Amino acid sequence: MREKPHISLPIIVEGKYDKNTLSQLVDAHILPTDGFAIFHAKERQAYLRRVCEEHGAILLTDSDGGGTQIRSFLAGILPKEKIHSVYIPKIEGKEKRKAKAGKAGTLGVEGMPPEVLLGLLAPFFDGTVREEKPPVTSLDLYEDGLSGGMGAKEKRAALCRLYGFPDDLTTHALLEALNLFSDKEEYREKVKALGEI
Repeated sequence: MREKPHISLPIIVEGKYDKNTLSQLVDAHILPTDGFAIFHAKERQAYLRRVCEEHGAILLTDSDGGGTQIRSFLAGILPKEKIHSVYIPKIEGKEKRKAKAGKAGTLGVEGMPPEVLLGLLAPFFDGTVREEKPPVTSLDLYEDGLSGGMGAKEKRAALCRLYGFPDDLTTHALLEALNLFSDKEEYREKVKALGEI
């Protein structure tokens, strides 16, 4: 059996099945929110806030409407500068334990192929040196027609699909994802490819 990669940052997920899936792949502290229960669980909120303030955290939720709601709520109560948002791609299917697919018809964290999850989390493996690169900025998105103009939402969705991100990311969430998983050079190439579609 091969050794699991270690991640020092805690990982915040929606539920126990997500935690179970990740526990099989990485050695990390994995903290479930218990889904929508987090909206009313003041103690759990305080705990997650404290964890983030002291250690930072990776936020990994499903790419469906529920996951987006939970991510948005957590982004509002946790220190933004300490959160590393990771987005799973939208892959059609259903989890093995479920009789039928969810409303969105896409896999959640628990159903993601292991290689996809490991690829998303690889930048956080201990011992990985993350080189500084010029960030993609809000101005870049604006100048490239991805925010603040006619058709910006559709262009963002198309760019998200090119990257394998959920196609309904807000401008801010897209910016976070781009700077975590890409660099300005790759971004420019993808924007150019968008113009050729």
